[in-house]
Amino acid sequence: MGKKSRVKTQKSGTGATAAVSPKEMMNLISELLQKCSSAAPSPGKEWEEYVQIRALVEKIRKKQKGMSVSFEGIREDFFSELMAWAAECGASCDGFEISNFADEGYGLKATKDIKAEELFLWIPRKMLMTVESAKNSVLGPLYSQDRILQAMGNVTLALHLLCERANPSSPWLPYIKTLPADYDTPLYFEEEEVRHLLATQAIQDVLSQYKNTARQYAYFYKVIHTHPNASKLPLKDAFTFDDYRWAVSSVMTRQNQIPTADGSRVTLALIPLWDMCNHTNGLITTGYNLEDDRCECVALKDYKEGEQIYIFYGTRSNAEFVIHNGFFFEDNAHDRVKIKLGVSKSERLYAMKAEVLARAGIPASSIFALHCSEPPISAQLLAFLRVFCMTEEELRDYLVGDHAINKIFTLGNTEFPVSWENEIKLWTFLETRAALLLKTYKTSSEEDRSMLEKPDLSLHSRIAIKLRLAEKEILERAVSCGRAKRLHFQKQLDEGAPLPLYEESDIALLENADAKLPIILRKLEEEDEHVQEEMTLAQIKPDAACLDSSKTPVLNGQCKDLNGTQEDPPESDAVAKGSEFEKHDLSTIRTEDEPSDGGK
Repeated sequence: MGKKSRVKTQKSGTGATAAVSPKEMMNLISELLQKCSSAAPSPGKEWEEYVQIRALVEKIRKKQKGMSVSFEGIREDFFSELMAWAAECGASCDGFEISNFADEGYGLKATKDIKAEELFLWIPRKMLMTVESAKNSVLGPLYSQDRILQAMGNVTLALHLLCERANPSSPWLPYIKTLPADYDTPLYFEEEEVRHLLATQAIQDVLSQYKNTARQYAYFYKVIHTHPNASKLPLKDAFTFDDYRWAVSSVMTRQNQIPTADGSRVTLALIPLWDMCNHTNGLITTGYNLEDDRCECVALKDYKEGEQIYIFYGTRSNAEFVIHNGFFFEDNAHDRVKIKLGVSKSERLYAMKAEVLARAGIPASSIFALHCSEPPISAQLLAFLRVFCMTEEELRDYLVGDHAINKIFTLGNTEFPVSWENEIKLWTFLETRAALLLKTYKTSSEEDRSMLEKPDLSLHSRIAIKLRLAEKEILERAVSCGRAKRLHFQKQLDEGAPLPLYEESDIALLENADAKLPIILRKLEEEDEHVQEEMTLAQIKPDAACLDSSKTPVLNGQCKDLNGTQEDPPESDAVAKGSEFEKHDLSTIRTEDEPSDGGK
């Protein structure tokens, strides 16, 4: 993606050198590295630290003005060169062309009718920029000695991209010249634009992303200027913060996992031309063909000549899209907010609850999600809440009662309530919990909608406010759903309605493919100790003081009463996503590859 109006393709050469001595710059870099490497701030002080780091970065940027390496011309001038290079390398180039789609920026447009599931695009390995190609490049000697590069493939790709951009004979120049000159990731937000994200679930990751990027930049600035194995890198005279921010965002919005040539493991890669495709809801339709050693993409649906060709980036929340891709997707069928839940180890029934949860493959403390769809909770969260709200007698029944083993499988099944009282408790808890989370925001949904009507609102502010509003709308739906369910089950109890009883023959129902009848309750990844939350049933009915927004922290995730910052893994993602730049997931890949695009 990438709006034509925002393209500022850079000019070749090193530009004018700012009046700053190497010693002065190194002192500033050392100060930045020290600031970014200090102990984590105390809860509630993250914003203050961000402002301080940003001030240092802006001081450095000011002194580096005019020092970046860049290209002559405008971005679209190089699209024909990209297509010619792709054809020369053996990529498919028939049936589509690069076109501008207004608000969505550049994408691929069909130049003929394409049928659903038709193979229309393939990209051979020789075109890809990978960690392996970085090892075999001018970056190789430094890679062999630097543990950061060896541990972080995304950072390796970022420096690889910068080195090749500065190399006039690089085979990847036809690709690099078509990359956006800037992006809409939070790394490019102004301070006031980032402020709109305060109290959202994204804020912690946004602040961490900026801090990590600044730390990495300062570290590699020192390495490039002092390490003997970096002496031949074409970055010594032109390695600015803006350069690194651009490279980080290019990789973050585009990186994907592909198998290595021998298929023994996965590696990170940038996939030219294919990464021009924009996102829509659907299914992943891209895979890697090891036999032909190429990335292949089939059409998501039927496309008529002149229509934009879309791909599906994966089941990402809008927070993930904003942080890692730089856009907000209006019709996101997979949007969700995080909710951190756990059984308190000090609770009298902790051992019994933990055992029932363990048998269901669910940890006693974890990160769950409230979804934008109906119902807002998954089978896993329903199962957790049922166990969380069980009485001692109910727990005993699921541990040693008749058909106890098989009944574990019904915990996530809406057809088999534990009891009417249990259902009332869990929906009351969900309603109250969502209401508490809504109290952490400093603006109402109505105020956010009014702000979005302002014509002079910046693009980045608009993205931030849309994300903030979307989170609230999910929580508001959870409150509404919890209230409706609570009243429904209270009516069932008051009317003495018979409870649907589990029978052994009902186990056949568990083979149903419906999401509400899972065969196995997926084991959720346990978070580290420092993000675990312990709760007690007393929180189901908090007193008025608990609802006082003045007693909640500015940043989500800092109080045990609030949701956390780590997302539960999407259930259908096929491969690793574009992720926060200090880490990336390694998951198996053979037939499908999930893109990480934004700011194209």
